[in-house]
Amino acid sequence: MGVTVGSGSPMVNNPSRKPGRGVYTVSVGPELEASTARGAMLYDASCIDQPREELFEPGYWRSRDALAEAPGGRGTVAFIHDGEKRWVLRHYRRGGFVARLLDDAYLWTGAGRTRAFAEWRLLRQLAQWRLPVPRAVAARYARSGLLYRAALITEELPTRLTLAQALGRQSLGPDRWRSVGRCIGRLHAHGVRHADLNAHNLLLGEGDDVYVLDFDRGRVVGRGAWERRVLARLRRSLEKVSRGLPPQRFGVEQWSELLKGVAES
Repeated sequence: MGVTVGSGSPMVNNPSRKPGRGVYTVSVGPELEASTARGAMLYDASCIDQPREELFEPGYWRSRDALAEAPGGRGTVAFIHDGEKRWVLRHYRRGGFVARLLDDAYLWTGAGRTRAFAEWRLLRQLAQWRLPVPRAVAARYARSGLLYRAALITEELPTRLTLAQALGRQSLGPDRWRSVGRCIGRLHAHGVRHADLNAHNLLLGEGDDVYVLDFDRGRVVGRGAWERRVLARLRRSLEKVSRGLPPQRFGVEQWSELLKGVAES
């Protein structure tokens, strides 16, 4: 497999994870690109020394007894625990009606516009801004005529507890709601538009740590009315997951605290 060095991003020499106010930082190593049989892969050279397509195959990790699979998003998320590796493998799949026709296939419009490469590069930018997102480990696409399929590997975050799961267990205090808002506010302050912010891709860690998942179709844009639309989508999600729960789990008071946190950032 031929490997070529891309332009890459500069090293961020701060691998610490700091509790409090959602501060989470990771190191970002050089970006390298490797050609594959039907496409290419990008990888962080500080995470992977030998780029291989099998890294994206659940069967490879299963054979090493290093794989656990769980439903996630539109497909299956595989958690990889192999030695010191704590990775998450996600295969891109479509949602809605079109999923019945194409499932995991996307129209080819260039390597840089593949779902995996776009999310990979966005995550690296967000990591350089020290935002609380997963570290990008590797991304791959495989072409088949006018279509392609893609997958992404990220580093597992310190927690798997989603906001939706937390609400199902207990009420959250005002400080916790404000910490969620501050996390969102930090993204918006950098012009980061999440395409599907909801109660399932906000994770709650220790203290007031909050993390954000799933930046597929996310973009960095100028600040504007889109921020209100992102928040409106999140509110609908919170109303949906809290339906049937005790009323103090989520309502006007909790939403007000979240908005206070957004304004603080």
